[in-house]
Amino acid sequence: MYEVIVVGGGPAGLSAALVLGRQRRSVLVVDAGRPRNAPAAEMHMYLGRDGGAPSRLLADGRAELAAYPTVEVRPGRVVAAEGEPGGFALTLEDGSREQAARLLLACGVVDEPAAIPGLAERWGKSVVHCPFCHGYETNGKVLAVIGNGPEAMLAAYVADRYSPDVVLCTNGPAEIPEPVTAALKARGVTVNETPLTALEGELGALTLRFSDGTALAREAVYHRAPTRPNTELAAQLGCALLPDGCVEVDEYGRASVAGVYAAGDAAHLKAVPEPVTLVGPSAADGVRAAVWLEQDLFRAGLPVELG
Repeated sequence: MYEVIVVGGGPAGLSAALVLGRQRRSVLVVDAGRPRNAPAAEMHMYLGRDGGAPSRLLADGRAELAAYPTVEVRPGRVVAAEGEPGGFALTLEDGSREQAARLLLACGVVDEPAAIPGLAERWGKSVVHCPFCHGYETNGKVLAVIGNGPEAMLAAYVADRYSPDVVLCTNGPAEIPEPVTAALKARGVTVNETPLTALEGELGALTLRFSDGTALAREAVYHRAPTRPNTELAAQLGCALLPDGCVEVDEYGRASVAGVYAAGDAAHLKAVPEPVTLVGPSAADGVRAAVWLEQDLFRAGLPVELG
């Protein structure tokens, strides 16, 4: 039996394993190998690694963990979880089973781009979702934003920060709240309500095609896709989930089920309904949860309960 199994080998999961390995805890990290930012060539706003490849961060993290003999990183996907503190059992996709005294879920989220032909293939490359992550690189370019409803505010933001030429493509009738409409007008954003039929080309030379036969040439496209949190295991364990599907945690990273912790993009406080989902905060979440998980294990091993 491991003292801790960490599900997820992204920035949150690897950071948590590093903390626990340095405390000489026996740790298994199960990594499905599907990081959210895999399509991106660069990541930004992580001090010391700005502009580096996301894959390099994870590779370096795994190499650092190799220095700690009590930490094992195993490729695989956990498909089932059950149990209670001191006796959690996980089933992997290959049929193997592992046990642990504590669990730390760092399973992340999945982006679900709009079903427009050509969009998914360009996701993270010429179609980007976050002006904080990619905005600087689109400065001065002619841009399109695919979105509708309140999310249309993204077009006003990128027009304010990066480009005097932004077209909002609502992919059908616009349903935009009045305050957002006012913001778009104030920043000179053009709104195109014609349904999209295809996205072609590469970064710097994209073509958006519409159902009426018209086309729009752009250099980059923004699209804030909905996300789906990978919280199936948390649900199996009976952990409380928030309205957005993420695991509800307290300020220590504890889920509602004793012995289960969660960190990263798929977990947050109830009081923070729109958390920042970036590499840096995810890594910090993993560290924070692991520090308190370590204290939990320490207290559980004492002969008397501390007040």
